[in-house]
Amino acid sequence: MSAPALAVRAAVPERDVEVELTVPAGRVLALLGPNGAGKSTVLGLAAGTVRPGSGEVRVAGRRVAGEGAWVPPHARRISLLAQEPLLLPHLDVLANVAFGPRARGVARRAADELARTRLAEVGAEALAERRVHRLSGGQAQRVALARALAPDPHLLLLDEPLSALDVDAAAQLRQVLRAALRGSGRTAVVVTHDLLDVLALADDVVVLEAGRVVEQGTTAEVLGRPRSGFGARLAGVNLLLGERVAADAVRAGDDVVHGLASAQPATTCRAAAAFSPRAVAVHRAAPGGSPRNVLPARVTGLEQQGALVRVRGETASGSRLAADVTPASLSALRIGVGDDVVLVVKAAEVEIYDA
Repeated sequence: MSAPALAVRAAVPERDVEVELTVPAGRVLALLGPNGAGKSTVLGLAAGTVRPGSGEVRVAGRRVAGEGAWVPPHARRISLLAQEPLLLPHLDVLANVAFGPRARGVARRAADELARTRLAEVGAEALAERRVHRLSGGQAQRVALARALAPDPHLLLLDEPLSALDVDAAAQLRQVLRAALRGSGRTAVVVTHDLLDVLALADDVVVLEAGRVVEQGTTAEVLGRPRSGFGARLAGVNLLLGERVAADAVRAGDDVVHGLASAQPATTCRAAAAFSPRAVAVHRAAPGGSPRNVLPARVTGLEQQGALVRVRGETASGSRLAADVTPASLSALRIGVGDDVVLVVKAAEVEIYDA
């Protein structure tokens, strides 16, 4: 079995970051989390722009950082594609892409041939002779991707590479990235806040919060059964994390939610209850009958969600929940931010699983 493309088991005390993660060769990892969670620090540990205070970093099995070991960034065979292309303005497109191979000692003709191959791979071969200042944002980012791929890196780091592009250019480059990564045997770590990036590119997901790994697994596992607040928001579901008080019930503070247990509970009492905002009904007062999940909450926000309106609320215990309702229903309820409501969800719409 080949060594992982990246293995980080390190701490950066001054940034309050302590992480352990592995990226197998040939897979794409999405590194997710709120602002300040430590994503840039993890990229810096891999790239060599951040030194660990303790622990170690390995790239393709080689120890590149740790006690008594330090390999500078240029010698790690890692490429970075950031929000800005950062192309060399005094060189044309072909020379920009050939720069990496040339720096590794590849002869000019061979480097130029490789550069043309990489430009063709990202659909930018027609730009080879163009000067950098004549490129659009989407074109420049395609060239930057070709340049990142040209040195045949062990690992490609993608730091929100689509965030500076307009919607159309981002969609086009996303498909280019997908073709360049999926099934190619290349390994990458992508930092993003966009669910579309995760779905299009990532095999695996790691979620960071406050400098720690709080969730990891395949993309399907994390989006299908999130175990962190950030993962739940990305997946678009409500999530209550707490203790299992029955096989089919989870308590978070004073909030208790009943649902369907997907499997026999493990020995741990930690559990999650997940349900779609579309499964949540909003009432001014508790409805009649005996619904199992009735959660008083205060409205904290109203947002347009396509043809629906998302009502965000918070319970007295601090559980943050959302309900998607029609504009007509919202008008009939006559509710606004700061109003007290009752959120109701059927137990059949709630999935209970170990967290």
